[in-house]
Amino acid sequence: MTEAPPATSWTFLTNHAHVLLAIATEPDLRVRDIAGRVGITERAVQRIVTELQAAGYLEIVREGRRNHYRIDESKPMRHPAEEHHRVGELLEVLRHRSG
Repeated sequence: MTEAPPATSWTFLTNHAHVLLAIATEPDLRVRDIAGRVGITERAVQRIVTELQAAGYLEIVREGRRNHYRIDESKPMRHPAEEHHRVGELLEVLRHRSG
């Protein structure tokens, strides 16, 4: 009998998708809270947020001492196989399932 690989050996979604979903669910989350939800370091979250912002998927608005995030859900998915879909489509499916 063969053993199944550990469940954490790979996932269908990237950390970028997990960070984006956390932000879509709660746009006022702190980096620390996003890291806790996704299971990665705060530094990794900050890098991903910076990349998403640079690519135009995410806008960061400073509100007092906190950040508020706005996602441009009209942006296309990045992989050529999905580029005809918008990031908002993915978020809608995942928000519906996780909420």
